[in-house]
Amino acid sequence: MITFTASIVLLIVGYFTYGKYVEKVFGMKEDRKTPAYTLADGVDYVPMDKKRNSLIQLLNIAGVGPIFGPIMGALYGPVAFVWIVFGAIFAGAVHDYLTGMISLRNRGAHLPELAGNFLGKAFKHVVNAFAILLLILVGTVFVTSPAALLADLTPNSLTVGVWVAIIFAYYLLATLLPVDKIIGRLYPFFGALLLISAVGIGAALIIQRQPIPELSFTNMHPDNLPIFPLLFLTISCGALSGFHATQSPIISRTTEQESQGRFIFYGMMIAEGIIAMIWAAAAMSIFDGATLNEILATAGPAGVVKEVSVTTLGALFGTFAVLGVIVLPITSGDTAFRSARMIIADYIGAAQKKISNRLWIAIPMFVISIVLTQVDFNILWRYFSWANQSTAMIALWVGAMYLALQRKNFWIAAVPAAFITMATFTYILNAQIGFGLSLNTSYIGAAVITAVIIVGFFAGLKKKLAAAESGKKPIVLDDGLGKKIS
Repeated sequence: MITFTASIVLLIVGYFTYGKYVEKVFGMKEDRKTPAYTLADGVDYVPMDKKRNSLIQLLNIAGVGPIFGPIMGALYGPVAFVWIVFGAIFAGAVHDYLTGMISLRNRGAHLPELAGNFLGKAFKHVVNAFAILLLILVGTVFVTSPAALLADLTPNSLTVGVWVAIIFAYYLLATLLPVDKIIGRLYPFFGALLLISAVGIGAALIIQRQPIPELSFTNMHPDNLPIFPLLFLTISCGALSGFHATQSPIISRTTEQESQGRFIFYGMMIAEGIIAMIWAAAAMSIFDGATLNEILATAGPAGVVKEVSVTTLGALFGTFAVLGVIVLPITSGDTAFRSARMIIADYIGAAQKKISNRLWIAIPMFVISIVLTQVDFNILWRYFSWANQSTAMIALWVGAMYLALQRKNFWIAAVPAAFITMATFTYILNAQIGFGLSLNTSYIGAAVITAVIIVGFFAGLKKKLAAAESGKKPIVLDDGLGKKIS
């Protein structure tokens, strides 16, 4: 219990200390006008208050990641707590703040455009394909998982297939309609349900004195799977997630003032870390490793969610907790498709004021996603995990380059970027869905690739700074008014 409560305290303290430092390094400016006003279009660029934006951001980034991921990560034991706490404070929240604020400074641009601006034009095309792949995978995963939970709570006539159809219909509407019509109105209520359910589970763990294990770096995985890199891809949302980089631009287009950025972007990632801590602790305290592994194999993470909720809160309140969990994937799935629609529109230069322009981009995405629902969930999740952390890797390098070009402390992004680069490449070199190499060979290969990327980063930085000093290509920012400033 000491490790659990200390971890929650550290997350909160991290927001008020390191979060404040990151904001200072970035250089927030209170009087700078935001795209919500300078580019207002009534569809995607719509000013919304801090409270609504924060709840929308939390629901956008959360999904089932901070629940399913920590539940599966609980198999490794209390070492998972370390990654959640330090990952959220020094990697995930930095990632979310920088991607959100850099987007805000660049007309609400999405990650592909930012990658093109700061890492080179070739990256724009690569990241564009990566981001769309990730978002469609997210949308698909976040259809099937809540549908399974809903089917378990409702009459037999409402099968998984029926719920899949209903959720897809909702996603289509949320993708097409102006952001303040569905998302802006429903999310505050969804957010309340999410927070109440998470707090309920956390409070029950403490009141019932559940045997939450204390800190240990021992690998407790029943199958003895390696902590590195698997833990760092299994627990993504809740510690560090590239999916968030695709969601933050939605809110960077609706944020009223730059001063709200720390609470909206950094703060909501810390809140997600707390949710992840609660579910990891619940899984570790209620099940032993072998039992948890068996339930995951037979009923999946959704089965663990139901068992934890009913065990800690009883049948009635446990059902409400499950509903809170169901809200998470649905409120990330809808914005995943919305983000994909916006990224494609930005890439091809298609204005989105007309609904017909939104429709012809959205329909093919939904067709692809419907086909992908026929693929085994576990396979989809593995590809999602890899694509997710690869996107985080790119986003952190973008943040590092942005800060370096401004001659600011870029190490706050470069260090976690290097770490997740090593983890991501180790995984794809070793995994069966990747190259299937031995673990030792994968470590060596990933180390070489990471070193090459680091050298490439500094070479690119030197080139950009030299061009700026020669006057050929000055380093500029966008002031949100279409003007360029140093």
